Amino acid sequence: MSFKNTHLPVANMLQSKGNLLDLAQPVVMGIINTTPDSFFEASRKQSRNEIMAQAAQMIQEGAKILDLGAASTRPGASVVPIDEEIERVCTPIQDIKQQFPDVWISIDTYHASVAKAAVESGAAIVNDISGGSFDVQMISTVATLAVPFIAMHLRGDAHTMHQKSTYTNITLDVLNDLQLITVRCKVAGIKDLILDPGFGFSKSISENYELLNQMSQLRALGKPILAGLSRKSMIYKSLNTDAKQALNGTTALNMVALQQGASILRVHDVKAANEAIHLFEMLD
Repeated sequence: MSFKNTHLPVANMLQSKGNLLDLAQPVVMGIINTTPDSFFEASRKQSRNEIMAQAAQMIQEGAKILDLGAASTRPGASVVPIDEEIERVCTPIQDIKQQFPDVWISIDTYHASVAKAAVESGAAIVNDISGGSFDVQMISTVATLAVPFIAMHLRGDAHTMHQKSTYTNITLDVLNDLQLITVRCKVAGIKDLILDPGFGFSKSISENYELLNQMSQLRALGKPILAGLSRKSMIYKSLNTDAKQALNGTTALNMVALQQGASILRVHDVKAANEAIHLFEMLD
């Protein structure tokens, strides 16, 4: 068995607002939740000082991208009004870009109007858990904004996305679903697309692991793969613990994701993820 299932070529350069981000080697995306109710309590940063301190720490630890979200997508999370979501995220984006102009910021939202406001405030990437399915304006909006788009896989809507779906073959079904999204984005004019298998969404624990073990097959679409495994229930439920105790499990699965061809690791713990990437690169 090869340590690196990366034989299928994928795009390895992102362009946004005249800047380039090289994905020839995997990079880390650090999660900053400007929410009071995200599933991992330590990731919740609401005050200006908390957000800036978290951003500074993640950048110091090697994060190339900061992913800011202002509305939790955990099961049972309350719905955040769009105006409030914009208010929660745009000022932090402006603050971070002023102090750290070289960092790439991603806006984690499934609302086109939030994505537009965030990009106008300084965000360089739009990260949509619905892959453009929750807001019919999202894909065309991202195309107009001319920034990279992260499209995650799920099935259902905002109320049912955590329910298990029915798959014939989890990996091939996810591949087919993502292929449809890829075509939609290409037709709309999106130049740079990143695909996220959507671990923890619309999938059972066993399906999540099967998908991770075969994730390299998604590289057939020619797009960079983002792996978002950090402290998720597929880890802590399997270990009979909780999100607070799931860092070791996260690091173990991040290494598997790297072996399966992930270009971006989306994590709460930047230092640990960068250490995993460093050791992964030693396997050459």
